Amino acid sequence: MPTGLPAANSLVAPDEEGWVWGQIKAEARRDAESEPALASYLYSTILSHSSLERSLSFHLGNKLCSSTLLSTLLYDLFLNAFSSDPSLRSAAVADLRAARERDPACVSYSHCLLNYKGFLACQAHRVAHLLWRQSRRPLALALHSRIADVFAVDIHPAARIGKGILFDHATGVVVGETAVIGNNVSILHHVTLGGTGKVGGDRHPKIGDGVLIGAGATILGNIKIGEGAKVGAGSVVLIDVPPRTTAVGNPARLVGGKEKPSKHEDVPGESMDHTSFISEWSDYII
Repeated sequence: MPTGLPAANSLVAPDEEGWVWGQIKAEARRDAESEPALASYLYSTILSHSSLERSLSFHLGNKLCSSTLLSTLLYDLFLNAFSSDPSLRSAAVADLRAARERDPACVSYSHCLLNYKGFLACQAHRVAHLLWRQSRRPLALALHSRIADVFAVDIHPAARIGKGILFDHATGVVVGETAVIGNNVSILHHVTLGGTGKVGGDRHPKIGDGVLIGAGATILGNIKIGEGAKVGAGSVVLIDVPPRTTAVGNPARLVGGKEKPSKHEDVPGESMDHTSFISEWSDYII
């Protein structure tokens, strides 16, 4: 069962964090030279900052501010969180690498940092989750509300999320209060990790490491999606999905059947293989 939190020994090494930040700055310089209209924007968001956490804090503060929630306040809030908690910086680097390596539309690290709302929503959620664990719940909920308003991504601040996460497109993603998402998971747009009604307590899905959840999938209740499993687009999942299997349909069924489901060797959350199961799914007809 994933804890949703990276293990202490899984922190990104400082040299890797420095390498990614160096790449981001080099990309920003290149883009500023090739597109002068963006030069001021790239300078203020990336090139004027001495570190990834300062750049990210500045960018999130400007994205999420409002007339009553000032960007300077948010900048200080984000920077304090990223500076004091190495696991937040480690997760941000892992998420940047996940987007760059898994999404062919991600042309650069700087593009992800500046423009991928799934990445930005996830980093802001990590800070909201930290506030929630610190019992600063009114502020955590206020930040959660701004994230939902600005990015159209609704992740309860109590939800636990691992590292190496890709929220691809991200629009309409909903993650409930007691949900847990493991490491190296990829989730597409309009995915719901929800409850089954008004029952309280532990009531949301637990997503194992390396899982891939296709667009529009709905997973309801305190159920387990096993490590390396795959949930097809548009599926409705109400019971556990075993590790390394594929669940498809409404209601979802296991490819290969319940008794002897087909199992794959790859890690779909990293390979992003959405459709290879179709050749084994005898009910698929056009």
